[in-house]
Amino acid sequence: MSGYERVEELNIMKVIAETLNRCNDMTMMLQTVLEKLLELTKLEAGWIFLIDSPEEYVLAAHHGLPPALSWGAYKPMCSGDCYCLSRYRNGKLTEPVNIIECKRLNEAIQHAWGDTNGITHHATIPLGDGEESFGLLNVASARKEKFSQEELTLLQSLGFQIGTAIRRTRLYQDERRRAESFEKLNQLAGFLWSADDFYDLQEILEKDGRGIFGWSSVGCYIENQMGKKPAFALTEEVRVEESLAVIPITRQQVVTGAVWIEPAGTSFQPSDCEFFMALGRHLTLVYESIALKEKRQELLLHEERKRLARDLHDSVNQKLFSLSLTAKGAKEIVSKYDSSLGELMDDMLSMSQQSLKEMRSLIWQLRPVGLEEGLLSAMKKYGEHLGLCVQFEMERLPDWSRQAEETLWRISQEAMNNVAKHANTKEVTVRLFDTDGGAGMTVMDHGSGFQIEADDERQTLGLISMRERAELLGGKLSVRSEPGAGTTIDVFLPYRRERRSEHEN
Repeated sequence: MSGYERVEELNIMKVIAETLNRCNDMTMMLQTVLEKLLELTKLEAGWIFLIDSPEEYVLAAHHGLPPALSWGAYKPMCSGDCYCLSRYRNGKLTEPVNIIECKRLNEAIQHAWGDTNGITHHATIPLGDGEESFGLLNVASARKEKFSQEELTLLQSLGFQIGTAIRRTRLYQDERRRAESFEKLNQLAGFLWSADDFYDLQEILEKDGRGIFGWSSVGCYIENQMGKKPAFALTEEVRVEESLAVIPITRQQVVTGAVWIEPAGTSFQPSDCEFFMALGRHLTLVYESIALKEKRQELLLHEERKRLARDLHDSVNQKLFSLSLTAKGAKEIVSKYDSSLGELMDDMLSMSQQSLKEMRSLIWQLRPVGLEEGLLSAMKKYGEHLGLCVQFEMERLPDWSRQAEETLWRISQEAMNNVAKHANTKEVTVRLFDTDGGAGMTVMDHGSGFQIEADDERQTLGLISMRERAELLGGKLSVRSEPGAGTTIDVFLPYRRERRSEHEN
């Protein structure tokens, strides 16, 4: 090689390096450098394949392709296999080579897709930075059947320059993508922290998460709170695959749920793991905050019920007791003079005693003895308070949320009240169960039963009250009863908390 030729090569490499450093957009950089390379080497056509997986490749840049290869929106270049791709995938194409027969050119000629402009052969140069391979550079000219060793050596140097620039550009794009993702995460976090309950949390993830990031779908599950348990196992580690990201939700260092996300369009990258770990930390903190908020609301409600029970006991209950004593004394006095007045006083005494009994039952419901010890203990003691024998059926004691337990407790109270008042039996069976979807309870008696009708007073008062309690948590309550066949009440409460309607609020 003469000194002049060496200077020319160095000048070409200098210009290519300057071209590569002008842009951080991958597509624009590859297209610009390919055009400049062809101009400096006086070659007519070229194309670049980026190969990210053994099965796929992308025509990332092209210039001067003949009609035979640009036919059908470059269909010959975007599909099918060829010798250079096969050698690259097998790890055998590590240096520039002359391709004697190009399969793509041969197929174009065979199918008469257009003129090849005299191109019959091309050179293929691997693109890499010494540590990683990114694809192939192909160059050709009309009636040029072979590239000299000096030409291949120069092209190899240029391929290394382009490969290094590809790596640098990808690192830049990954960092930029990371910065954009965390900026969007800050936006999503603002919405997450505005969630009042688990329903809001799920709605924000599904609506705002998809809107901000363009995700294809978002699934949520929190044990005993919302969603259906996923088929995959819950783990402590964030899992990121091309088509799925799984983020665990923990409370007190125990995994209690997960969020899984599917991308739209582009696949997730291994570098996204850091982002999803940050999202997981936000979700865990928001989950803790909502749980503490609900605990505080439950405690406030419990205190308010205790206050109301105390006030009723100290005022109305005492007055009813005094009324009962007064009616009893008045009866003894007036019955000596007028039997009809004695009968009226009997009615007054009976009503005052019944009202006193119902008031004491109401106070017991507001401030139940034993609920702190668990649902079963509370049900059993309340049944004994009503003179009932309560039998339980269950495979194991379900682990329910306080809201579900409170609702089932209130429904069971009303159900046992109905048994004590109307069923003419002292035997009650309570079955408790849970599924992946929610909590369930069945209350059965073998008493007198009744005919269910829309205008039945018990249907419109007691039973409707129980149904409303179930519906407040998005659940369902059904009643089965026939005269002489007893009554069965079935309750199901889904773990996902449904938003209450305006009417219910």
